[in-house]
Amino acid sequence: MELLPLHTPPESDPHALLKPLAEALSGEGPAVAPHADKDQTFSGGLPNDDIAAILSTSGSTGTPKQTMLSVDALAASSMGTALALKAEGQWLLTLPVHYVAGFQVLVRSLYAGTRPWAMDLSGAFSPQIFTDAAAELTDRVRFTSLVPTQLHRLLDDPAPETIKVLQRFNAILLGGASVSDTLREKARKHELKIVRAYGMSETCGGCVYDGVPLEGVELTNDAGRLWISGPILADGYLGQPELTADRFPFNSGRRWFKTDDDGTMDGGVLTINGRIDDVIVTGGLKVSAAAVSSAIEDMDEVRQALVLGIPNSEWGTQVAAAVVGSVSPDAVRRHTLERLGGHAVPKTILTLDALPLLPNGKPDRMAVRALLEQSSL
Repeated sequence: MELLPLHTPPESDPHALLKPLAEALSGEGPAVAPHADKDQTFSGGLPNDDIAAILSTSGSTGTPKQTMLSVDALAASSMGTALALKAEGQWLLTLPVHYVAGFQVLVRSLYAGTRPWAMDLSGAFSPQIFTDAAAELTDRVRFTSLVPTQLHRLLDDPAPETIKVLQRFNAILLGGASVSDTLREKARKHELKIVRAYGMSETCGGCVYDGVPLEGVELTNDAGRLWISGPILADGYLGQPELTADRFPFNSGRRWFKTDDDGTMDGGVLTINGRIDDVIVTGGLKVSAAAVSSAIEDMDEVRQALVLGIPNSEWGTQVAAAVVGSVSPDAVRRHTLERLGGHAVPKTILTLDALPLLPNGKPDRMAVRALLEQSSL
């Protein structure tokens, strides 16, 4: 099985991937492997001729893995998305195509027979760049995918034309990170059609929309960990058979993916309670990093917060917070104390102009952790 690595830095034309991707999906060409690093290498052979693409995981908590996505999985994901959104249409690309959220914009467009429009990805994201690109869409039915950081910037003192183009989308998929109550309220205020998407490279991107799994997708919780099964699963990791066997085991005749998330189903609707490693044990007490982040983000002066556990000689692990906003550390501590109690109060608080981000728009947790550890010294 052939593999066609495509170096796709942000400044290149994402539309250049459409032709080789169409050939890969139809079985007339080799699998594509879009990536950002011109020096990136790929090891290990593809297991079968059905593999259409190799995509890197985000690497937000470690070394990225090369995920093998089959024609059937990508087709099931595209069809499931169309059914969930109740339409097919023109997509605006706002994220790098070497990550699954951006890549899926191209896949869905090919299956829908529409031509996507790409925002200028050569520089930093800005409301004006997004607004200009969205204004170029011509189809009556319009979609886009954003990460919460992008939507926050779009709704922070927005221009009227920005709100107008946002309201024109039939659906705005929002995923890749948790969404604060403040951001949700801003989106509701402007009557935006937000669809919360949950998924990862291993599930061909979003496989749960507004808490409801796509057709054929099954979810279960085992000992606090969310497992996913269905036609949208990847075939595993390129050149890593042991890791593939661990993360994609067979059970009762079905293949499952073991996530790093704690998710529970209630009335058929999924709620993500946080990552498995989200629980910080400090001084013998358990603290939910997600709960602390949410409490801090409820403050009017805070735009974003990321809470992590960092090593501490006295506590073993201490609660630490990176906060974006015009707020004092003492105010953050008082607010957290009132909301969650003394055990949840961050010992280290670092205020930033913006969180470090990965190319796909997710917070760079490893970079934030390094900053917090340095700040605690």
